[in-house]
Amino acid sequence: MEHRPVSTAVETAHAEHLKTLPFGDTRDFEDADRGLIATLKPCAITAADGRVVWDNDSYAFLAGDAPTSVHPALWRQSQLAARQGLYEVVEGIYQVRGFDISNITFVEGDTGIIVIDPLICTEVAAAALALYRAHRGDRPVKAVIYTHSHADHFGGVLGVTSQADVDAGRVAVIAPEGFIEHVVSENVYAGTAMLRRASYMYGTVLDRGPHGQVGCGLGQNTSTGEVAVIVPTVTITTTGEAHTVDGVQIEFQMAPGTEAPAEMHFYFPRFQALCMAENATHTQHNLLTLRGALVRDPRAWAGYLTEAIDTFGGRADVVFASHHWPTWGAERIAEFLSLQRDLYAYLHDQTLRLLNQGYTGVEIAEQLELPPALERAWHARGYYGSVSHNVKAVYQRYLGWFDGNPARLWPHPPEALATRYAAALGGVDRVVELAADAFNDGDFRWAATLLDHAVFAEPDHAGARALYADTCEQLAYGAENATWRNFFLSGATELRSGVFGTAGQVSSMAMLSQLSPEQLFDSLAIRVDGPRAWDLELALDVTFADLRANYRLTLRNGVLVYRKAAPDPASADATVTADTKLTLLAALLGTEQLAVSGDRNALPKLLAVLDAGDPNFNIVTP
Repeated sequence: MEHRPVSTAVETAHAEHLKTLPFGDTRDFEDADRGLIATLKPCAITAADGRVVWDNDSYAFLAGDAPTSVHPALWRQSQLAARQGLYEVVEGIYQVRGFDISNITFVEGDTGIIVIDPLICTEVAAAALALYRAHRGDRPVKAVIYTHSHADHFGGVLGVTSQADVDAGRVAVIAPEGFIEHVVSENVYAGTAMLRRASYMYGTVLDRGPHGQVGCGLGQNTSTGEVAVIVPTVTITTTGEAHTVDGVQIEFQMAPGTEAPAEMHFYFPRFQALCMAENATHTQHNLLTLRGALVRDPRAWAGYLTEAIDTFGGRADVVFASHHWPTWGAERIAEFLSLQRDLYAYLHDQTLRLLNQGYTGVEIAEQLELPPALERAWHARGYYGSVSHNVKAVYQRYLGWFDGNPARLWPHPPEALATRYAAALGGVDRVVELAADAFNDGDFRWAATLLDHAVFAEPDHAGARALYADTCEQLAYGAENATWRNFFLSGATELRSGVFGTAGQVSSMAMLSQLSPEQLFDSLAIRVDGPRAWDLELALDVTFADLRANYRLTLRNGVLVYRKAAPDPASADATVTADTKLTLLAALLGTEQLAVSGDRNALPKLLAVLDAGDPNFNIVTP
């Protein structure tokens, strides 16, 4: 795809960054390379059908000095995150990095290994395990630990173990309290919208190169193979709880509501090693990820980091996490964890201070600056999260979307608003002229605002689309934050070439098969097209033969309600019997028939008012 030249404004800004940022500090490069045992050559991993699900070699261009089309700090971060291979953290703990956006860790026990966070998909997890075994021996998997409830920390579980081994008790699966509930709410309930937006955030379909996707800040990209989950067999509920797995003692610290709603840290006394999950990495993280999620609690986040420092800091010789590279040495660990703690506490406290002075989230984001010690710390810079969108997240957490100004309480939706703005400014052509002036002046933010209105007022206006794409591209070139860069470049791509859709599956059968009956019914309820179902009343009894569980489903006023109840054919329109949850799932997908007594049209009537999500909905155009 053709790329526009980098503007003088962006080049000038990058030259200033090279002067002011501490590029002479190379400790991260030393740490990222420490303990390397072997790399995978070539580092391209395929699925059974030959499809490439991970290609770290596509980042070979990340060499030498930063080009002007990439923020120099982001270039540095991508160079670090693109390193791949098997690394020794300490004797007995090994990580494979660079096989996904996240890391997989292998802890050697008395007879086998404990696997921490098996990446996103089956294929990359299996490749990582194979690389480990090629150099450390064919040790059996004894346990899998999920640090938290995001897919890049559990989705590849079938690459390291099987449901049969877990069911037989040969492998334990350990996770924090609330894990499976939050897996479902994020990856199933809102999965369609999140994955579509994630395609923008991670730039999965973008060309890779100096003018395209260079990474995600937290890692390089997300793998695109089979995503699965195995329900935990051991749930951690209490800070201070300790378990011994294959002879290895593990001390746990609960950290809910931080980077994930269900998350935990843990310490290995045998190795004097502390795992911080995703709460202390080498980037400022998100308080509200741009793909969408629950707003995270920076106050709790900072508090759990303080607790980790107090509980484990004096005993740890190394801190490692589910992304990036470890930190070694008591003094450096204390500095690293303390600065990470101060980062989230500062964002929280200063946003609240200014919020209580009447400033809005947007206003606070424009004026809040980090203290010098945090500005100088490479691991506190905004490659993944940013001060700008994190401040707005804190505001949203406490006060919501409305800033209190009545003019902003009931605005027109984007298309209606755009039409009015364009008319007020003298028509779309005039809006584009004004945007061109802003573009030439290097005011890309204002140009983007004007062109957003122009495109929403007249979606097929060629000049507006072209200039909007060029504007997004310049904003991308200037962005230190990788996810901002990917959003801007994805918008430019769709403006020029049309909607590219969603990269990856919304929900795999392996994921859906783990839903409880209640979660399955909830996933149906959010698909009911309310207006189409206003006048439809149904009562269905559903029996799961394998679970010996019975439910009454009622549809009334466009609301699907369920409760546990014994079958009552006299009051039910129909009784549906499913051998298993999978049987019911297959029937909902139209691939299997169910045993139905009573009105055989009752279930089809329900299915007829269910909406499917749209994984190709528009973002940058109406």
